Amino acid sequence: MASRMLPRSARKPPENLTVPRQRGISDPRGPQPGGIGSISPGSGTLDSAELRATRLAVPVGLHTGLGCDAVGVPARFGFKILSRLPAKGCVYADSDWWWWLVPAGSDLDLTWPLPACYAPDAEIPDRAPRLIHHPDGISPYTPPIPLYLLVCQLTGIAPAWPTPPVGSAL
Repeated sequence: MASRMLPRSARKPPENLTVPRQRGISDPRGPQPGGIGSISPGSGTLDSAELRATRLAVPVGLHTGLGCDAVGVPARFGFKILSRLPAKGCVYADSDWWWWLVPAGSDLDLTWPLPACYAPDAEIPDRAPRLIHHPDGISPYTPPIPLYLLVCQLTGIAPAWPTPPVGSAL
């Protein structure tokens, strides 16, 4: 689906709007008009007044003791990722994005490659996502490391891990 292009001056986020943005990219002044906080990364330029936020609802009976975040990718990657994952949790989709529930904090020390979008608390732009995959067990989570590696592979970005400092006792 094509995105509508707007001049920078027309992109003014409502004050009460929360749209997920790529973690690791932040402005100490908070979201700025026309900044990354007013668009959904990788989806093109959208007028944020068209977007409202929603929290993905976990189906009844699934245990969410680890908290819930979500990782979204453009729909063109959805089937490829879903078919290659060894374990799958809840997956939601709308016409433009697919979202995987992951445990809270799955972005710690990781920068999810664009066009992927990491959504803390599973709060995403409200485009009427629907549950398209229900896990077999009681866990709603997709393991984040295999998901991260697949997203990196499909986007052509090398995975990046922080390395612990190595010291010598000599």
